[in-house]
Amino acid sequence: MNETLLAALLGLLVAGLGGLLVPALIASVPEPRQAAEPEGEEPEEDAPGAVEPPKTLYADIAARPGLRWRSAVVSAVSGGLVGAATGLDWSLLWLLPLTPLAVALSVIDWHTKLLPRRIVLPATLAAILLVVVVGLATDQRDALVRALVAMLVARSFFWVLWFVRSAGMGFGDVRLAALIGLVLGWLGWGAVAIGLWFSFLSFAVPALVVLLARRDRTLLKRSFPFGPFMVFGTLVGLVWGTPLAERMWG
Repeated sequence: MNETLLAALLGLLVAGLGGLLVPALIASVPEPRQAAEPEGEEPEEDAPGAVEPPKTLYADIAARPGLRWRSAVVSAVSGGLVGAATGLDWSLLWLLPLTPLAVALSVIDWHTKLLPRRIVLPATLAAILLVVVVGLATDQRDALVRALVAMLVARSFFWVLWFVRSAGMGFGDVRLAALIGLVLGWLGWGAVAIGLWFSFLSFAVPALVVLLARRDRTLLKRSFPFGPFMVFGTLVGLVWGTPLAERMWG
């Protein structure tokens, strides 16, 4: 069997099965404390005096009809694309398990504007461990160093954005940026650039359309979930980042 096809089928199967566990993962996340911490995960206020609606409970999100099969389908398709793009590469060891996890984070952020550290931090630490072990064991030192540097660059970039305008970006996005930089950095700087670029592009274009359609400037002061767009940009970077970067920048 063709290696690319085999990797795609492997990605589809592993990620799809993981997608079935998305509701259970969401339901296992504890609710955040009421008191906000300096670098907490609580949603930002839209404007001074604005009142946020009550946060949707994780258990209620997990119980939404059809979430299990939709998560499985999205995870399977994404895993298949990643497998076809990378082939039977060592990076599948972390990319395939992270695929349904990214779907879970997207669902959570879409409904709550939160990216729970209970999921993001362990996933990042596990990915770092796998990247280091694989990089050293297979003597891919350049990919290892690039992944770690890209992780620091992406996190630092998002930290600056959060520091400049924390009302428009939660600190969970900063944490997630580290994981994104790591997995994209293993593939190359082209994947990093395209992945981050598409994250912002996929967020900005629909937002601009809504702003123009509603002609409501108060939307500029509101906070919106950015995690799903970061995940989408990462998928684009993983699957098409390197060839797109070569076409655009040579």
